[in-house]
Amino acid sequence: MNAYAAHAALELRAGGIQLPCQPETDAQLTLRPLAQWLASYQLEDSVQSLLIPTARGLQSVVILRPELQAAWMPQHDTTSLHQRLGHEAVSNRVWTLEREILIALLGSPLRFSFASLEALASHVRVRRNMTLAARKTALAFKTEAAERPEDHWQYDEERGFTLKPGRCLIDALIAATQPEATGKLYDFSCYRATEYVILLGIAQELQIHHPDLLADLQHINEIHAIRSGQFHDVFLIEYGSMEQPLPARYYVPGDRLWFRNPDERSSDVMGYEGSWVIYLGGGLFSNFWKRDQPFTLESKAIEIYHWRDGVHTDAQGQLHMDENVVDQRVAQTRADPQAAQRVLDRMLRMRDAKGVYAEGGCLDTTRECPRSVSRDQCELVLPHF
Repeated sequence: MNAYAAHAALELRAGGIQLPCQPETDAQLTLRPLAQWLASYQLEDSVQSLLIPTARGLQSVVILRPELQAAWMPQHDTTSLHQRLGHEAVSNRVWTLEREILIALLGSPLRFSFASLEALASHVRVRRNMTLAARKTALAFKTEAAERPEDHWQYDEERGFTLKPGRCLIDALIAATQPEATGKLYDFSCYRATEYVILLGIAQELQIHHPDLLADLQHINEIHAIRSGQFHDVFLIEYGSMEQPLPARYYVPGDRLWFRNPDERSSDVMGYEGSWVIYLGGGLFSNFWKRDQPFTLESKAIEIYHWRDGVHTDAQGQLHMDENVVDQRVAQTRADPQAAQRVLDRMLRMRDAKGVYAEGGCLDTTRECPRSVSRDQCELVLPHF
């Protein structure tokens, strides 16, 4: 295929994975390791590799073959990808999870660009780490509380939760989120929990492949917490937009995403503006309050819909959420297929813009994924405090 034809084909399929190549005479030397790596996931015959000239030099774009895209990810739907691949919904087998991540990236509607094969492999490993950590994460249900294991963490109003001297960042994150480590569930928000899961997934990658950067990350967390908007800017890349929304059912294991509460009144209850989750693969989303009951897209939508039924005003005029009422209404709806479909028709729409409560549903238009921390393509720039 000549360069013009390749460009024409890629105009129709803008997604997949992009990697740099050596000059065209040596392109096969670059593509051979990629082919070998894909073969380790039994994907060597499942992709098309196209060479295209760009301002940055020759690039290789790797995408799923069209017939496999249609069979495995019709309309970019990854929520049933595991079934079509013959994988278990929640498999702790590293190879199976990494394969699902890689196929979702190869079939992406947007292109993921990496500086090298090692940078791509690192990205897959970080997503794997995050997914496995999210599956193990469990919190106590107090959306307004904030506590951490005292052996590992200390709190300051300005600096937030920081590591105690001599404590390992990885051990501290595990202790805060995985109850097997301490025998206790800790109280903090699902949003902060997603930050800990992401940070843990990155730190575990750095421990093996970039220890100098892990030392810097450890030091920062001894001085000041990186959180909220700053955390997003430092560690994450947001892809998709309100103008060009991602397909409603396109998720890659390790994505962080937000489900919006489209009900104006109940969204005024602290912690119920929406729900931050990690996509676990296998069509499932994290449930940090009941980790043995992860959400499907449908069950999450039904839960958020019934927040409107659980909201009430106390004697002081403050809004609160009665989770028992929510649970009862969710059970009633799920037991009635017609009622469930009515709720899903309302909820499984793209959300309205910020501040607008009209006809939009709970689905966000974007996802968030970790920045590259590979030595070949380190996008992580730590702040100074």
